[in-house]
Amino acid sequence: MKKLKIGIIGTGNISAQHAAAYLGDERCELYALCDIDEELLAAKGKQYGIGRLYTDCNEMLAALPELDAVSVCTWNAAHAPCTIAALDAGKHVFCEKPMAMNTAEAEEMRAHAKRAGKLLGLGFVRRFGRDADLARALVEEGKLGRIYYAKAAYTRRNGSPGGWFEDKARSGGGPLIDLGVHVIDLVRYIAGNPQPVSVYGAAFSLLRGRELTDLPAYLASRPDAPVSDVEDLAVAMIRFADGMVLQAETSYKLYTGEDENSVELFGTEGGVRIAPDLTLHSSAAGKLAEVSFPFPAAFGGEAYRKEIEAFVSAITEGAPLRADADDGVAMMKILDAVYLSARTGHEVKL
Repeated sequence: MKKLKIGIIGTGNISAQHAAAYLGDERCELYALCDIDEELLAAKGKQYGIGRLYTDCNEMLAALPELDAVSVCTWNAAHAPCTIAALDAGKHVFCEKPMAMNTAEAEEMRAHAKRAGKLLGLGFVRRFGRDADLARALVEEGKLGRIYYAKAAYTRRNGSPGGWFEDKARSGGGPLIDLGVHVIDLVRYIAGNPQPVSVYGAAFSLLRGRELTDLPAYLASRPDAPVSDVEDLAVAMIRFADGMVLQAETSYKLYTGEDENSVELFGTEGGVRIAPDLTLHSSAAGKLAEVSFPFPAAFGGEAYRKEIEAFVSAITEGAPLRADADDGVAMMKILDAVYLSARTGHEVKL
């Protein structure tokens, strides 16, 4: 079987998950790397034994017409131009979250994918967790009934990742566009991907100079931000077409007792909480019941491998993408609306 030749654009922290998944998949050959940081690029080339190294994605795409697909793992501002260049060059693309800097860019990326007839997968990795699989199954079996309310929180207390994450020109925003994406999308996925119809949001930029000190895995690979102009806290109330309402909050540096990464969905027949293990709340014999599961029911690192394997299967077997361009556009509409509502103080209708 001919192996897919894969390129990775952007060799920062998240690219390691992509590289490991491709290297572990016998259907793939990790073929080329691209990054604007020559020193980091050289180090990654040595680590993976790859000599096809480029500092410009357009140069890589022109030099390697044999590439079948690329992962885009750059900072957010480069997602759209790199993805569009790869699609126009006839490559399938897996783009990390968030899809783009705004809805207009996301819609342009989707249009180029359709025009090129190529796949555009999105890095909503929480959709591939054990918790997501179980929660979706419970919803599909009717264990929750009609879902009408949900809560999502992704808050940290130790500080921001620094680097480009603090630079709005490269990131597009702070914890909302970086962390909130994960839990907001997880709620949408579990609930069956309802479409957002209105958003009320607030954002605060009151804490400065508190970068992470004891979680090096979350630090930016290049601590070079010339400014710090993103929010440190964002909250939102999101209404969906099916009537569900989602309350979300996300922060890099909240003065609180502990970090939180949780979602809760409440229905007419039961509810689920993921924090990080999944618990089902229901009723039995006329009493409130709490159900846990005798197997791992939390998000784990294998989800990164699973999302890349699913992308490869979509290319080789025509399997449907679990997170596609439509999902990415829906998320960007939510994020844009939260930021707009925060600026104006009014609800934004989509």
